[in-house]
Amino acid sequence: MPFSDAKYRFSNRVADYIRYRPGYPPDLLPLLQNWCGLRPEHAIADIGSGTGFLSKVFLDFGNRVYGVEPNAEMRAAGEEMLRSYPKFTSVVGSAEATTLPSDSVDFVTAGQAFHWFQQPAAREEFHRILKAQGRVVVIWNERLIDDTAFLRDYEALLLRFGTDYAKVSESYPRAEQMLAFFHPNEFTSHALPYFQEFDFEGLSGRLRSSSYAPAPGQPQFDPMMAELRRIFDALHENGIVRMEYRTRVYAGKLDFDRTTA
Repeated sequence: MPFSDAKYRFSNRVADYIRYRPGYPPDLLPLLQNWCGLRPEHAIADIGSGTGFLSKVFLDFGNRVYGVEPNAEMRAAGEEMLRSYPKFTSVVGSAEATTLPSDSVDFVTAGQAFHWFQQPAAREEFHRILKAQGRVVVIWNERLIDDTAFLRDYEALLLRFGTDYAKVSESYPRAEQMLAFFHPNEFTSHALPYFQEFDFEGLSGRLRSSSYAPAPGQPQFDPMMAELRRIFDALHENGIVRMEYRTRVYAGKLDFDRTTA
């Protein structure tokens, strides 16, 4: 499901995104080592690299990472965060047109960005830049919505106040999207538990970082924040609420005949 404003949706949310969005569970890197044969010498194109959360995981492992990001504000934040890493290269590009050379990377990764891609064009571009036997790895922090009273009320808040939350939620990567993307090849998947804990300030920032949340100054912003305050006051434990995730990891190859794709 393409979004015409995908490249600009986070321009006014960068500060909250950096402070309050989840990173990735510590078991992610060992999983990719054992499951996909990831090694420090591999080159990685991190597509939709944003503020650099996923790129940093690979840089800390020793990989050379090309962070491809179309949004200028997010890209600048990623460059600032990762400026001490000599193996990081910031790239002005998109999933559909990375500008990277053909056959140049061992892995293409996408962390929390896959749903913004125009998938047929992105698939073709990933195939072009991947080396033989290279893999695409799609990583997604799937927020749990029904396991606790807090999670249920937070989901209800998003459905009530989110500008296009239902549409965005429908586009999140799931098994059926992965089947279509990797066809005719198979893909494998794994899930890792993850969570964040917030006081009210942190929870407010987490909400503001979402592209579908009304921004300050919009009519629904103050009512949304009042409802968030009500939820927090009713359900916190010792001043803290817990946002729980299931980190989905999908990996596969794109060894298809370009003429039939």
